[in-house]
Amino acid sequence: MSSHLTSPAHTNGIHTTGLPLRDLPKSSTLTSNLPADPDFPTPISSHKTPRKEIGPKLVKNALYTYVRPDTHEQTELLSVSPRALRDLGIRQGDEKTQEFRDTVSGNRITTWDESTEEGIYPWAQCYGGFQFGSWAAQLGDGRAISLFETTNPSTRKRYELQLKGAGRTPYSRFADGKAVLRSSIREYVVSEALNALGIPTTRALSLTLLPKEQVVRERMEPAAIVARFAESWIRLGTFDLLRSRGYRKETRILGHYVAEHVLGGWEALPGRVPAEEVKDTSMEVFEVKRGVSRDTLEGPQGQEENRFARMYREVVRRNAATVAKWQVYGFMNGVLNTDNTSIYGLSIDYGPFAFMDNFDPDYTPNHDDHMLRYSYRNQPSIIWWNLVRLGEDLGELIGAGAGVDDETFVEKGVEQDDAEGLIKRAESVIKRAGQEYGAVFMQEYKKGMSARFGLRSQNPDDFQNLFSEWLDTLEALQLDFNQSFRKLCDVRIAELEMEEQRREVAGRFFHAEGVTGVGENDGSARNRLAKWLDSWRTRIAEDWGKSPESEEQRQAGMRKVNPKFTPKGWVLDEIIARVEKKAERDVLRRVMDMSLRPFEEKWEGHEDEERWCGDVPRYNRAMQCSCSS
Repeated sequence: MSSHLTSPAHTNGIHTTGLPLRDLPKSSTLTSNLPADPDFPTPISSHKTPRKEIGPKLVKNALYTYVRPDTHEQTELLSVSPRALRDLGIRQGDEKTQEFRDTVSGNRITTWDESTEEGIYPWAQCYGGFQFGSWAAQLGDGRAISLFETTNPSTRKRYELQLKGAGRTPYSRFADGKAVLRSSIREYVVSEALNALGIPTTRALSLTLLPKEQVVRERMEPAAIVARFAESWIRLGTFDLLRSRGYRKETRILGHYVAEHVLGGWEALPGRVPAEEVKDTSMEVFEVKRGVSRDTLEGPQGQEENRFARMYREVVRRNAATVAKWQVYGFMNGVLNTDNTSIYGLSIDYGPFAFMDNFDPDYTPNHDDHMLRYSYRNQPSIIWWNLVRLGEDLGELIGAGAGVDDETFVEKGVEQDDAEGLIKRAESVIKRAGQEYGAVFMQEYKKGMSARFGLRSQNPDDFQNLFSEWLDTLEALQLDFNQSFRKLCDVRIAELEMEEQRREVAGRFFHAEGVTGVGENDGSARNRLAKWLDSWRTRIAEDWGKSPESEEQRQAGMRKVNPKFTPKGWVLDEIIARVEKKAERDVLRRVMDMSLRPFEEKWEGHEDEERWCGDVPRYNRAMQCSCSS
């Protein structure tokens, strides 16, 4: 099929090649390789069951349930991401067809043949999770239903397409299986915004309004559906549930599936870091070797790493890199439960998320997070806490070392005589994985921050003298996180030669209402920023020199990594109100265009654009919202 495609031509995220959605290659490797709900073991058994009879229940010995989306009397396709169309390989213009609109609203299952009762049938995943540190038992896709996997013929990249708000499933518990327009707009926009910033994330293809369906949350709200896609929707909580139930066989099956069908195969996984102690200064961590054969053991006796240890470490490394990028760009997920932590290392499940306004490391966008568990400061440690739970889920397989495929172990588990050695080996792997997590995180964080500051090299003193002091200054003076970086792009070294010049430039970073930091005034704020600017000037001169050409090159590079626009809470609230209350539609297209091209200086020139990139209204800073969606 790829032979019929030409090289994509792109203009502002819009492409001129591709296929209709119905013609893209499709698959269902998850349902082909993992155990189904025994009550609905085949697509036919689910399809012949009245839709209203497929509702909340306890699902055992399974990783998914076949279930079709609800159908709807009336739908309105509000918006489609042009970049998502491109990345999926869907032809521009296909979104205008009725078949596309029916597919992304759940009104048509394009992969199922009613006459032959054959084809790919939709499913909802089964998983559990630790929520706010406490075990929550079975959770699962309570309103998300996956339609199929599709492979872009040009890039050969496979994604799983899923509808959120598609109706009740066995995992809905006491909920209605619906999603409100408010939360759907938020997820639709932020998914594409994070991707444009280079942060690993699930994606959003389209947003559909259900005009005749109202949902009860804190108030009556209109229902909507987001068609979203990801390389995998498997979470750490998928393994958590299996361990909680003692499902050894299913844990092994899922581990094989993740390694072979999600992470690229056993030989794609990272080999053991040879250093005795894993540190972020070691290039062996950053440039880890791969290509280790499936059954190879690595490491000294008692610390051997088998294939499951390598799989675990790959998940650890991916999540370390992702959370580092959150910290670099001031993004907070808000609900980092294990069921909201991706096996693929993606940002996933957008509830009360936020981009940082004034820098405050203790800020959490979740108004139910009274203990600040998921605050900006705590995100790296919480993701590691979640990954330790995954290490415990895989502990038996990791700790078995060379004996992981012994028939007795596979069938019955560890024998008493081997238990102590297994536990020690598993603990050793998890401990070293923790060191590796910290090392990968620091490497990615330093790399990202260095780029944002316009540095070409990394100096050992940069972390304290530039990074930490900059953040401390932003916090003390209550300055906007991402806007301050963008303003730094426009500062020329020639403007910082003299103390008085630096004090003058410092004023550019203040809010329109002036200095707002507690205990600070205009003079003290200028002095503090001027001192930091002097340190930054010195480092830039070391890296770039002082020629006009190098200045232009540095500034251009900084503008490519420091966004002018991020979809902040107050902007999203305004858009939600305008779409829901005033029936505006073009505002979604415009905010999506800005989200897909966040580093631009200008977009359409509409007054909204400049306002959304400007000072956050004082009483809209550090907004919080609930998980209700």
